[in-house]
Amino acid sequence: MEEIKGYIERITFQNAENGWTVARMKVPKNYDLTTIVGNMPSIQVGETIRCKGHWHNDKNFGYQFQVKDYDVETPSSITGIKKYLGSGLVKGIGSVFADRIVEYLGAETLDVIDKNPDKLLEVSGIGKKRIEKIKSCWAEQKSIREVMIYLQKLSVSPAFAQKIFKKYGNESIFRIEQNPFDLAKDIWGIGFKTADKVALNMNIGKDADIRVDAGVEYVLSELSSNGHTCFPIDNFTEEAAKLLGVKPEQIQSRLEEIALENRIVLSNLSVITDVAKQTKELVPHIWLQTFYVSEVGIAKEIKRLQNGKTDFKEIDNEKAVAWSEKQMQIELADNQKLAVSTSFTEKVHIITGGPGTGKSTITKVILAVMKKLTDKILLAAPTGRAAKRMAEITKMEAKTIHALLKFDFKINGFTHNREKPLNCDLIIIDEASMLDTILMYSLLKAIPTTARIIFVGDIDQLPSVGAGNVLNDLIQSKVIPVTRLTDIFRQAASSKIITNAHRINAGVFPDIDIDKDSDFFFVEEEDTEKMVTLIGDLVATRLPKRYGFNRLTDIQVLSPMNRGIVGNRGLNEYLQQRLNPSKDPLVKLGRSFSVNDKVMQIVNNYDKEVFNGDVGRITKIDRIEQEIHVEIDRNNIIYDFTEIDELVLAYSVSIHKYQGSECPCVVIPIHTTHYNLLFRNLVYTGITRGKKLVVLVGTKRALHIAVNNNQVAKRYTGLQQAILVEFSKSGGSDLDLRGVLKLEF
Repeated sequence: MEEIKGYIERITFQNAENGWTVARMKVPKNYDLTTIVGNMPSIQVGETIRCKGHWHNDKNFGYQFQVKDYDVETPSSITGIKKYLGSGLVKGIGSVFADRIVEYLGAETLDVIDKNPDKLLEVSGIGKKRIEKIKSCWAEQKSIREVMIYLQKLSVSPAFAQKIFKKYGNESIFRIEQNPFDLAKDIWGIGFKTADKVALNMNIGKDADIRVDAGVEYVLSELSSNGHTCFPIDNFTEEAAKLLGVKPEQIQSRLEEIALENRIVLSNLSVITDVAKQTKELVPHIWLQTFYVSEVGIAKEIKRLQNGKTDFKEIDNEKAVAWSEKQMQIELADNQKLAVSTSFTEKVHIITGGPGTGKSTITKVILAVMKKLTDKILLAAPTGRAAKRMAEITKMEAKTIHALLKFDFKINGFTHNREKPLNCDLIIIDEASMLDTILMYSLLKAIPTTARIIFVGDIDQLPSVGAGNVLNDLIQSKVIPVTRLTDIFRQAASSKIITNAHRINAGVFPDIDIDKDSDFFFVEEEDTEKMVTLIGDLVATRLPKRYGFNRLTDIQVLSPMNRGIVGNRGLNEYLQQRLNPSKDPLVKLGRSFSVNDKVMQIVNNYDKEVFNGDVGRITKIDRIEQEIHVEIDRNNIIYDFTEIDELVLAYSVSIHKYQGSECPCVVIPIHTTHYNLLFRNLVYTGITRGKKLVVLVGTKRALHIAVNNNQVAKRYTGLQQAILVEFSKSGGSDLDLRGVLKLEF
């Protein structure tokens, strides 16, 4: 094998999962940079490395050095030390200070920082605060390097080392040795498979109890990411055994033990009520503890709110409706009047309807009347954009549910709960179809017994991103009054977006006849590569030129799936190059970002008060402080480089993730390669995200498949039965849901 040595000038690509890296190296005496490729997960910009491997002439990328083995060395040359310190690896030292430090300390620089950092005070511009930061970061980097080396021995990407150290600190190696499967629970981005790889290399057997127990929770967690709050036990044991590579009996033998530790809940068929007669048969189910507690809790809270007395005076519904119509100069349809009057009489009420059926108008009517009776009214929605739109429509303050409840890190939960309820007489929740099981439970606990609550949403949209099918289960339980809006306003009926959404929802192929003044277009293209180019042209030039849209803020591409050429990942890479090309992107944890990139948060982060699905724009990348600044809903959110995996590019996002948001223009690729996700409610939801213009790009065959496919993906939940059991109690005895489970979907 040949050998080359130099320092890393830049990293152009790095896969966080397997460590595959493409980097540019400065080899002494060579004028041009050398491209090196290989499995190098721990290398950083500025480091000096000695590589062993061989040269290869790639037909697309030219000569590359393919690395088979490498060693990281402390840089010894003045240039190498400058590059190392100026890379941003050590917080507080950028290229300017790196030059000053090295010019003053020369080849002894790194030794001084390691053993006598206070000597840096002699360097112009460096004060005590900066030195303390340098000391802290230098010590942290040494510890992280130890974790990196340890993980490397276990064949795990050291890219995770910083995240592990941030969580466990100096106990990192000890905690991993105690139970490597805790990594999957404690560290965002590290899943069971990575933890399992660590365990395997630590000689923990496949059938070890510690592995099976963690595997059970992992499988349930995976099922919850597909929307299930529970699962039939027989199906579960087969699925878990297959994924873990053990016998079903081994899974079965551990379930009760795990349940005793309050990590999971198993059904108990000894508890049977009259409700059981409504089911075809009783099937044992399994829950993660948190979902079981939430579903039973929702049922109890709904009953509490339903039975609670309100402080409102009685309202003459007919007079109130007539007064509001006169005030707002509108005429409500019969079912819209019903929605309004029911909201004046019922403690809990659901209003559901498609686009253009007047949900917003009804909300304004209800508020007009209720504001005469109380000033304690709260408005909220699951997402920031939905809350913002609600505020614009009602001219009142509206918050996200998370912001309304306020997260408290001291109690690791929301500030507002049953002990400290919200101060309100009325609360209206918009986009209620997006409410998942855990958030719904947290919300209901915080609502005072005397308050009224109105849920407004579109039941025909996709269910929540999080586990559960809450709005549907509430409606199907038939214990809460529901008003369905069916009449389309005259103004809305002139929009092809609205009429086509209703056609699709009814299983009728949309009107795609060409009309230059329309707000709905279908552009036919069979070839997927041409589709990508066409979408790029539409977003980058054609739509902004024709309609005056801002190509970064006014146009959103929504793809049904993530994989494939016309999936979100491929489209994001292409659109990033078309809309925001950069010669020097930040490459970390397998992600590549530049200033002005459109990004999406993909996990709830209560510390930063940003949540799954929030979209923003990168405003600053600080390589000295190792931070990315993102503007989300006019707030500046700061991410450490170790947190970059919470962000993804958002030039193209999934329809599911964008639910609850709207954009002036949406462009939706629809192709038979999306076959597994061509559902009617998916396309319906995507189309209703467009406020002014919707453009479908793809094939009529794919659109036909979606329109005709009304098979909604099954979600196993126990909420409907939990509600029925709770409402079947007469004396309020504390009966249990277990054994009475949801079987019909």
